[in-house]
Amino acid sequence: MSSQKNSARCSRIPEWLRIKLPSDPAFAETRGLLKDLGLNTVCQGAKCPNIYECFSKHVATFLIMGSHCTRGCAFCNIGLGHVSPLDPEEPARVGEAAARLGLRHVVITSVTRDDLPDGGAEHFAETVRQVRAQVPGCTVEVLIPDFQGNEAALHTVIDVAPEIINHNVETVPELYTAIRPQANFEQSLTLLQRVHDAGIVSKSGLMLGLGESHEQVKQLLARLHEVQCQIVTVGQYMRPSLKHPEVVEYVTPEDFEALACYARELGIPHVFSAPRVRSSYNAAMFV
Repeated sequence: MSSQKNSARCSRIPEWLRIKLPSDPAFAETRGLLKDLGLNTVCQGAKCPNIYECFSKHVATFLIMGSHCTRGCAFCNIGLGHVSPLDPEEPARVGEAAARLGLRHVVITSVTRDDLPDGGAEHFAETVRQVRAQVPGCTVEVLIPDFQGNEAALHTVIDVAPEIINHNVETVPELYTAIRPQANFEQSLTLLQRVHDAGIVSKSGLMLGLGESHEQVKQLLARLHEVQCQIVTVGQYMRPSLKHPEVVEYVTPEDFEALACYARELGIPHVFSAPRVRSSYNAAMFV
């Protein structure tokens, strides 16, 4: 991605990505509460590098609709597997967890459920309703799948008016065949435009280090600006396991900052670009 790449497919993690393990008891408290309530988090399922920091602050991104996905995106640690019927009590448990953690901003995401007629849109909506019922005044952000382009399903989520609707494009369109084969880049852009047109803050995110070029990333940012995406996050791809694609490049903090400057110059209002950034990292700062 940078003009002079680090050695391709290197296994050595640079210093700026190394994480200090926590000693804060709040980390164990958060993990224990989520286990007690039978809830999944993307923090754990996706092996997020920020889990220690976030759990120590009593912050988590709730992962609803199970722990297995109906897609097999190459970058993701949440793998394919048997999907279970939706748990009708799960939305209420998410609300309870938000209340017990004292959250003022709640982020809800899901596995992709292409097996469901609405892709799980109504389950998202009910979870938003339960969070607001149990934590009055709380703001809500949802990170949704593409619902296979189903506009009615998208509007099921829009109708409960979460403060932010996030849908990640993940990588440049030139890498979709290898990295995100069951998704469609133009379909994702259409979803983001529909969110904006409905008067809700739209958000998207992408990873670097999968083999994209600098120019391809700039073109992607320009496309996000065209559909009036208001918040963009850019972070480093980290290989979850040996079964996943290798890291082609560890992009430097300076290159991340240069992309943030470029995106702001385009007119994207809020850009958060750094190696350890993930789509829900420090999410509350944008509300």
